[in-house]
Amino acid sequence: MAAVKTALFDDKPHRDEVARRLQNEKYNSILILGTSEKMVTKIATRLQLPPPSKIIKIEDIATRQEIEEAIHKRRVEGKHVIPVPSIEVKKSYPSIFFDAIQIFKRRKPRTGNYDVKTIGPIPTLHEKSLVRPEYSKRSKVIISEAALSQLVIHCVDEFTQNITIKKIMVKDADMGYRIVITIDVPYGTQLSGNIHELQQYIINNIERYTGILIEEVNIIIDKITEPPVKTG
Repeated sequence: MAAVKTALFDDKPHRDEVARRLQNEKYNSILILGTSEKMVTKIATRLQLPPPSKIIKIEDIATRQEIEEAIHKRRVEGKHVIPVPSIEVKKSYPSIFFDAIQIFKRRKPRTGNYDVKTIGPIPTLHEKSLVRPEYSKRSKVIISEAALSQLVIHCVDEFTQNITIKKIMVKDADMGYRIVITIDVPYGTQLSGNIHELQQYIINNIERYTGILIEEVNIIIDKITEPPVKTG
């Protein structure tokens, strides 16, 4: 959970420090790594950067077999491949270092006095590190649907006490959780404003307090309750 919060720059002093550093740097482009488009967009917003101009999905640069092997190593063995030389990992995080991976990539030589066809692509060596974080060595932390539903109820109750929750459905998606909430709202509620604010309130609070990612929150309005009858 701490790792997810750090990746999302959830801590304001850390977020402000990085944003100030970026403003003082000269750069043409920045690569933001994330597990979903929502995550990289959120990081860009929090670091006061413009929205991503190009999204590079893992399927664009890796084969299906490579992806499946990486998923297996991550879920079963708790191992992660990161694009950092082993010497850097050993120096800063020796406890999580597991192994070094050396990859040969071929690039075309610069044209000039050379015969590109004769020389052919020039191999270059790239090193990556295989790490096993401390949290992956122990049992997995899972939040149950019941616990997540209780958090949703608490968020709705904090936001307003006029809305009645009739049903909550929680689905475990690839990049986080999807939540479907069926509610009754009293007559006169400004649906276009308040309901969208409620959606964002639920997402922000659950992500902040649990460290898990909420992929989407869908709210279904089942009934508009009648206004109270005036007597007298």
